Amino acid sequence: MSRIGKLPVAIPAGVKVSLSGNEMTVTGPKGTLKQSLHERMVIAVEAEQIIVNRPSNEKTDLALHGLTRSLINNMVVGVSQGFKKALEINGVGYRAEISGNVLTMSLGYSHPVVYELPEGISVEVEKQTKLSVVGIDKQLVGSTSAKIRSFRAPEPYKGKGIKYADERILRKAGKTGK
Repeated sequence: MSRIGKLPVAIPAGVKVSLSGNEMTVTGPKGTLKQSLHERMVIAVEAEQIIVNRPSNEKTDLALHGLTRSLINNMVVGVSQGFKKALEINGVGYRAEISGNVLTMSLGYSHPVVYELPEGISVEVEKQTKLSVVGIDKQLVGSTSAKIRSFRAPEPYKGKGIKYADERILRKAGKTGK
């Protein structure tokens, strides 16, 4: 039995859930999310919770049970609280600034790196070296954070680059002279 799949998803106050076929729509104070769920999963929307059941104990149904419940939970949490991913920029002269939905970063290249943010994502810049990627879709927040990090991933010698705030970089010793 899936430990995650058998847990009910609590619906907080102010969140509306509607299910039509295998398409689930969750509306809350922060926005609306839609997700197409697998048709084999049995989803029941009750008064204050959502329950996900599986039709059998086949391997695919076991895998989809926990996945479906996690997707639904992420939608409910996203529209009620939102998701946030913190990034840090380390390096001399490395900085970022936001104007509208365009993020401009100086990362040691001969040109500034310009990144247009996807719809539904906002970035907060604090002190030019700390970024916060904020949104209601957990998948989009994570992929946008990974894309921003990929412009200058942290290197192992001095730790220069863009890293997640909770990431620990394994440092290497440099060359030693005789």
